[in-house]
Amino acid sequence: MARLIEEFAKMPGIGVRSAERIAFHILQARKDDVESFARVLREVKEKVSFCKRCNNLSERELCHICSDPSRDRSKICVVEGPNGVIAMEKCGLYRGMYHVLLGEISPIDGVGPDQLKIRELLQRVYKEKIGEVVIATDFTTEGETTALYLFELLKPMKVKVSRLFIR
Repeated sequence: MARLIEEFAKMPGIGVRSAERIAFHILQARKDDVESFARVLREVKEKVSFCKRCNNLSERELCHICSDPSRDRSKICVVEGPNGVIAMEKCGLYRGMYHVLLGEISPIDGVGPDQLKIRELLQRVYKEKIGEVVIATDFTTEGETTALYLFELLKPMKVKVSRLFIR
């Protein structure tokens, strides 16, 4: 049980107390429910990766959004993680492309611009002749820092840059 609690506690947002509750839940669950959970974990790890173009979650080389010919390819919405894509898609108002940074600038956590997919974003803006970049990072200190950093990098590229706040 101690090893299981340790493994759960390694997950982001899961402290030791939450890890203990999850571990005890698994201990009390039916065997077939636990086996189903383990099977789904293995399948996700084996089948899901990041889209080669935008870094969204995908079971293929390109995600369903990058593969969709009806999307507006002149716009890119920049989000911190795949959950940002999900939030934007739920609202149903945006029909452009995405770029997932896979994090946010956070010096206190040791995450700088080089650890994010910022270089790839700049390459896409240049190569794909993007007309507008919508920055939709979180409304947190780290999200704002990331947005300001992106604004400065995109300014000389003569591309329209706008800011959208999502929660």
